[in-house]
Amino acid sequence: MTASGALLEAASVSVRIGKAMLLDSINVALHGGETVAIVGPNGAGKSTLLRALSGDRSCSTGEVRLKGRALASFTPRELAQHRAVLSQHVNVGFPFTVEDIVAMGAGDRRREQAQPLIDAAIGELDLETLRQRELPTLSGGEQQRAHFARVLVQLSCGEQEHGPGVLLLDEPTSSLDLRHQIGLLEIARQRARTGVAVIAVLHDLNLAVRFADRLIVLSGGRLHADGRTAETVTTDLIKTVFKVETPVGFDDGQPFILPQRMTPLRP
Repeated sequence: MTASGALLEAASVSVRIGKAMLLDSINVALHGGETVAIVGPNGAGKSTLLRALSGDRSCSTGEVRLKGRALASFTPRELAQHRAVLSQHVNVGFPFTVEDIVAMGAGDRRREQAQPLIDAAIGELDLETLRQRELPTLSGGEQQRAHFARVLVQLSCGEQEHGPGVLLLDEPTSSLDLRHQIGLLEIARQRARTGVAVIAVLHDLNLAVRFADRLIVLSGGRLHADGRTAETVTTDLIKTVFKVETPVGFDDGQPFILPQRMTPLRP
């Protein structure tokens, strides 16, 4: 672990593809028990940052450290034991059942050992009636919930051996109805209460506020703001970063914005 106690941190991380700078000198640290949302307009670098933090994209400069160790030094198997990732798009063409998919989160652990974790994740994600359904026959939202259950099994397996890890979610609510959006984010928050560091890319600012203790705001590949949610969502920030004029309201100390009050700024 680092001196700061961070589970995961990016130190001066930049990602360049050709002449395009996708991320420019990003410094962030994630601690156990935190829920963090990455927000920003399209093309801001949100998914790129999440992929760099997860080890799925190499840094052009700088370094990502997991539990104080350079992320690049982990083998894929080691990495899977310390962090779990729900990608934005996961395509499965083979006729695996929901239970098969969820069980994949256990890796090479014996099935009888992992079965309690598999059953718990299936129940938690409201998938019991879909357990034996083949994944390609399900709706996009049902598939997303199955993959999230798989990720939870992976996280739990790693936690049993190595303690709390990191849960990274890339647009986890994009295919879900409102009830399951709230349910998924609440499950993620519950994991944070056990010491897991949870970070998610979210487009909906109101959902981000409900989910996150802290917001990382990206704009043009750069870190525009990083702070407590209630202090970060301001009229000026929405105008500057998202190019929208809107008042910010507060409910029980938490900010919110109303879509019907938004006015896009002219280019």
